[in-house]
Order: sequence, then structure tokens, then C-alpha cells
Amino acid sequence: MDAFYASVEELRYPQLRGRPLVIGGRQVRWREPVPDDLPREQIPLSAFTRLRDYRGRGVITTANYAARQHGIGSTMSLMRAARLCPDGIVLPVDFDAYRAASRAFKAVVLRHAPVMEDRGIDEVYLDLTNVPDGQRDGGRVLAERLQRAIREATGLSCSIGVAPNKLLAKIASDFDKPGGITILHESDVPTRLWPLPCRKVHGVGPRTDERLRSMGLHTIGDLAACPRETLVARFGPSHGAWLHEAAWGRDERPVVTASEPVSLSRETTFERNLHAVQDRAELGRQFTRLCEQVAADLQRKGYVGRTIGIKLRYDDFRIVTRSQTVATHTADAAVIRRVAGLCLKRVDLTRRIRLLGVRVGSLARPTTLAPPSGRSGQVASPVIWGARDPRPDDRTDLLFPELG
Repeated sequence: MDAFYASVEELRYPQLRGRPLVIGGRQVRWREPVPDDLPREQIPLSAFTRLRDYRGRGVITTANYAARQHGIGSTMSLMRAARLCPDGIVLPVDFDAYRAASRAFKAVVLRHAPVMEDRGIDEVYLDLTNVPDGQRDGGRVLAERLQRAIREATGLSCSIGVAPNKLLAKIASDFDKPGGITILHESDVPTRLWPLPCRKVHGVGPRTDERLRSMGLHTIGDLAACPRETLVARFGPSHGAWLHEAAWGRDERPVVTASEPVSLSRETTFERNLHAVQDRAELGRQFTRLCEQVAADLQRKGYVGRTIGIKLRYDDFRIVTRSQTVATHTADAAVIRRVAGLCLKRVDLTRRIRLLGVRVGSLARPTTLAPPSGRSGQVASPVIWGARDPRPDDRTDLLFPELG
């Protein structure tokens, strides 16, 4: 989907179309009073918060294409975006609206191509092998039909890449945004793929790209020319071999129509750096809220987990993580909070904290677990591996008093 969150907001607020718009931050308010009963499309432009008005630590989730012309993009801080485009409009994230739009466009897709792999809120993979018209004009006929159907049903735009495998299709979908259709064949790899930077390969992140650059490998063509043995020696047998295959456009992964998440997490970036002692009340509230949100996510989606962890980003942007595995699965907020609190005791809390996150992994469906004590459908109370059993006096309020 094209600039998905921003596109959804432009449907809700049509007066914003064509204007630089970014989505992100929590502390975004109207610039002037707006009556509750005023239709969204009638809200005057003067009421929308401008980037120059924003004060805080938020980052951009999505920017529309008008904002991107100013050099603004996802993950950029809102304060930096304000320097690039002070008159740009900023709206807070509304996940309920985006999830509803996501369900709507995926319902359209499934009517045309039922073999669909859901890759998150705004992206899918489709296997067109056995779909009627899936092979006509290299897949373009069906791609155009999909685009029209999605726009008619939702008002939203999407870009489609058609290729022999998921790796190439992902790359192709970015070639002609917004609203483009790109057909990519294996024979196109030397001319269309190799001139691109290595970061264009989905799965090559900043750290891998930095290591590749240190080897003199800047483009996908450079990577393709590098011997497999060299990559394996530098990146290991699995990752090194994958880099070599990816550079040649090879990918054997099937379209997976059903999959289970590995973990669920919640995190928050603070409006200002917080200290575990000086700001313990605020940190405690945020910590409790994150644990409750993760527990609610688990319960809503029908999972329990055994590995509970935390993530901190300090004021120098250094990231640390810690995790603890419990003997039995849980989705209980109090248990998650207690175990995450034990993880907090294992990190340096003398530095100021920029970001705090809570994660639960090793997920399972309760119905697939062996019944504890012979009772079906129940999950046993947790016991911590590698730590004392939690008792009433074993409290995380040693760190944050209000958590007890």
C-alpha cells in the first residue's frame, strides 16, 4: 500500500490532500478548538498542528509523498522534520483506523487471489500461479484488476511487483511508487537489480550494509560478484549463503498462507530522557502500561508466552536487551510485569533512558499445551528459571516503588 497511514488520513481529512503530511508522535493536539460534532472534512486547515508547533521526541511512522519531496521519511524525528518542512501537518497515529483499512483491502485481494501471505498491516504476497488471468501479459492484467478493485472499495492506492519469487517481487513493488506496476523477470537481474545499493535487498539492514561497505561492496552487483566463500567466511554459513543467493535474485520461499508470530512486544520513546531514580514514578507508570498492553495483545490474539524480556535505549542511543524464561506459559499482566522487572535488575539504570520496551516470546496457543496437573485448558502458574520463585516480598518496587 502507498504511504498507507497517511493515505488513510487523507481519506478521513480530504482537505489535507496534496499538502505535506506526517503521521507520528503522541502529543499532537488541535491548534484551535474543534467542536466534537464537526465532520472531519469540515475541520479548517488552521486547526491542524504544524510541524513547527511540535515539541517532543516522537518519530515519523509514515510521510505522504508531498512530505517526502522535502526529504522527510519514516523513522525520522519529528523535530528534524520540522526543520525540513515547518508548514507540514502532523497527525497522531490511529491504529484502529489503519487496521480497519487493512482488513478492507485484504478482503478485496482475497476475492481475486486467494493464496495470500499477510505481511503486516499494509503488505501482502500473492501466488498467482493458478489464478485465472494470473499469467496474462506477465501478470499485468491481474495486477491492474487488483489495483482498480482496491481503489474502488477503499479509495486507497497500492503498488505491485510481479516476479518469479518473493524477493524480486518485494524489490519490484518499490520501483514505481505510488500506484505503479512493475514486472521483473530473472533475466532482468543484471540490468535492473545489480545497479541498486545493497540496502534495496529486503533483509539487508544498516549493520549488514555497513559491513558490506567495509568490504568494498556497495551495489547488489558488487555483492553478486563476491565469491560465496568470502561471504560465508565473513557472515557465517547461513547468512553468507543467503546474501549470495539474494544478489542473484534467487529465492525459494513459498507464499505462506498461515503463520504464527514469534513474539509480541510494545515499546515507547519518552518525550524526554528519564532516570530510574529521579523519574521512577513516570518510568513505573510507563513500565506497567507496556506490560498491560502486551498482556492485552496476547489475550486478544489468543497466545501465551514463556520468554519475557525488556529493551532499553539509553540517551547515547545504545540498546540493551534482557530476557527471562519461565517454566510455564502466561498472558497475565502481573506475571509479565514481575518477570520484566527481574530483567530490569540486570541492566545499568544509572544512565538516562530514551526508550523502554517489553516483549513476550516463545508463543503458543493454550489449546496446544500439555494440560498442567491433568486439567485440560489451563496454564500453570509461572515459576522463574534461573531466579527465585516470585514471592510477595520479591518485588520490582526496588526499582519503581509504585509497581508493588
